[in-house]
Amino acid sequence: MQRYDIKKGHFKNIEAGKLNELMKEIFGEVKEHDEKIETSYCAFNRLTVWTEGKETLFVDTEMDKEADDAAALDTIRTYNEFLKRATGFTSKERRKRLTKKVKEGKSRS
Repeated sequence: MQRYDIKKGHFKNIEAGKLNELMKEIFGEVKEHDEKIETSYCAFNRLTVWTEGKETLFVDTEMDKEADDAAALDTIRTYNEFLKRATGFTSKERRKRLTKKVKEGKSRS
């Protein structure tokens, strides 16, 4: 499971069913249960997303280990586009934030 920060003020773009609509737009058919949205797409056997408050997006994935390189590449591109639109952060910004959190965590140890 991955945890992603949502950019301040960006939650309005995914609240009240908008996250469901975004997933439909990007991945196609989705199912909603227990306040989580689930789909499958290309190399994702299962992709489940949900929010916690207005600041955090959770993503749980199950990958198809038999997927070919083209499917894997398409999945990565599509997933990054989804995360950008869902969190408000580009992949570079997400990586920078994660690196900062890791460094902060090590300095506390």
